Amino acid sequence: MTLTIGIAGITGKFGRTLATHLLSLPSTTIRGLSRSPSTLPPSLATSPRITLLQGAASDPAAARALAKGCDVVVCCYLGPNALMTNAQKLLVDACAAERVPRYIPSDYCLDFTRLAYGQLPAKDPMKDVMAYVEATPNVAGVHVLIGVLMETWWSRVFGVWDPEAPALRFWGDGDDEWECTTYGDAAAFVAQVAVDEGAVGVMKFVGDRKSTREIAQIFESVYHVKPALESRGSLEDLYKRMHEVRDEDPAAAINYMPMFYNYYCSNGQTHLGADLDNEKYPDVKAVTFEGFLKANRMEDLWGAKEKVGSSV
Repeated sequence: MTLTIGIAGITGKFGRTLATHLLSLPSTTIRGLSRSPSTLPPSLATSPRITLLQGAASDPAAARALAKGCDVVVCCYLGPNALMTNAQKLLVDACAAERVPRYIPSDYCLDFTRLAYGQLPAKDPMKDVMAYVEATPNVAGVHVLIGVLMETWWSRVFGVWDPEAPALRFWGDGDDEWECTTYGDAAAFVAQVAVDEGAVGVMKFVGDRKSTREIAQIFESVYHVKPALESRGSLEDLYKRMHEVRDEDPAAAINYMPMFYNYYCSNGQTHLGADLDNEKYPDVKAVTFEGFLKANRMEDLWGAKEKVGSSV
């Protein structure tokens, strides 16, 4: 039996990576929606198993055209809160109209279900979409949580890794654990979930779980360079500072959102915990922090996020 998977946002980093993993599985075909389908790499665009559709995320007709004939629709959008909420509601409506039984929202993050509205504003759309799917008859949501994307953890976004020093910076005591999963592994798990017709509800996957101090030790063992460990203050200091920066200019999310992520990851509130679903899909061999470092040169860690999907 062939399954057809719809991918909204197929030309983005995660969409391209997901499409590649789906094509490695037998009996799958893909319907992909993008504003600019021509930007999909030839290795994917020329596949006879992929049908490309052009349309904006805000277009209900495009969402319905994507959903038509699909067994599941996966969202790979990444953008501002209004897009992440409104465009996904269109996809859920399209699934309902076209009788698509499952919808996989663009979550792929820490456990947002443990957050109150407003605590981590970038995750509010995920709570909205979860509630919307639950209220939509005959469409089941499948929420894939993976912690923090490992490539993003090493990028300038989190402000943890300073390649110039080199140093690892942290708030708190440095013993708070980070749950991270690579883009590739997150996409591989989503691909497995997409073809598993029995997969519904919240599913949790983690590539590795280590504290900043443990990561520093792994770093030294791999690169034979000892990174400095720099404390930026207590979690109470971080909480105060992140709200001060947001209050100064609420529109400049880039200035404060990384601090919000740091806080709600470091305090453990959004951790996925020990009850994971990795073992349900043993074909996915998740990359650890050590494996990730061994696969990347030290000078490439800072830009690893930008290279995701470039080799497709």
